[in-house]
Amino acid sequence: MTVKRWIALAVAAIVLFVSAGFQFFSAIASTNFSDMFDLDGGDFRQEILETGTDGQIAVIDLDGMIMDTGSQGGLFAGGGYDHRVFMQMLEVAAEDASVDGIVINVNTPGGGVVESAAIHDRIVRAQEEFDTEVYVSMGSMAASGGYYIAAPADYISAHSGTITGSIGVIMDSINFAELAEEWGISHNVIKSGEYKDIMSPTREMTSEEEQLLQDMVDDMFEEFTEVVVNGRDLSESEVQELAQGQLFTGNQALENGLIDGIGDLEHTIDHMQENLGINATVVHYTNDFGVGSIWGLAAETLASERVTMNQLEQLITHSNAPRLMYLYQD
Repeated sequence: MTVKRWIALAVAAIVLFVSAGFQFFSAIASTNFSDMFDLDGGDFRQEILETGTDGQIAVIDLDGMIMDTGSQGGLFAGGGYDHRVFMQMLEVAAEDASVDGIVINVNTPGGGVVESAAIHDRIVRAQEEFDTEVYVSMGSMAASGGYYIAAPADYISAHSGTITGSIGVIMDSINFAELAEEWGISHNVIKSGEYKDIMSPTREMTSEEEQLLQDMVDDMFEEFTEVVVNGRDLSESEVQELAQGQLFTGNQALENGLIDGIGDLEHTIDHMQENLGINATVVHYTNDFGVGSIWGLAAETLASERVTMNQLEQLITHSNAPRLMYLYQD
């Protein structure tokens, strides 16, 4: 056999090997491992952070924008916020009779009105129906929807430099009507009603449309302030003064009665144990599969890319859709 044929065979073998490898990794990535393994009755696992002698505290992370973008599924779904899995974690922890308290570790700029309200209601249900203490530990940011879900907590802590507050509602869109006109671009719309294309990016908004949207924002803003009034035992006038969309550091939030103490996650867990009078086993609920350093690195990289692409898709497809948000936007 000639040298050229040996080289051709070697190249063919390499191509075949690489192709098989890509197929293998693709199959792994798209597999929903919760169907193959029992992940504590849900699409997540539990890992013990600290072993105690009595009681149990569940720690749940809320990291990323609070939006329901559908289940990611698969091995590489560990990056970013998954609303369905987070709600599942809250439900499992609340209904578990061995769990004495839940600590939510929050790091978010906020997100959707509906999703934030769903988390808020699940927290209140854990407190009232299952008599489970719920604490919130704020990370670098817990703004807008992040504060909305924290308000009903039995105890809220933050770092001195945490960015929180931004109590308010926002709805925005991009309008390029003048640019379209300048470039001779027209947008033809056939609609069933006067307001069907409200917030269209290709025409100016009318005063009537603006008032309709303002009424919606005001309605949700009233709900937000009521949540803070009830959760923080503040007067309506006090909350109104703090609810102009402004941000607060952790120190400022403490001064204004928006949080209860300064400290990190460990401080919050210790505070819960002290208040409950227990030496608890601390269990971390996570959808990170933790499959070893090499696999973990690959999973983290691919998950990060997947989340970025998903957020970009959301931005492109929904940026002009009227959507009420409890969200801090810089």
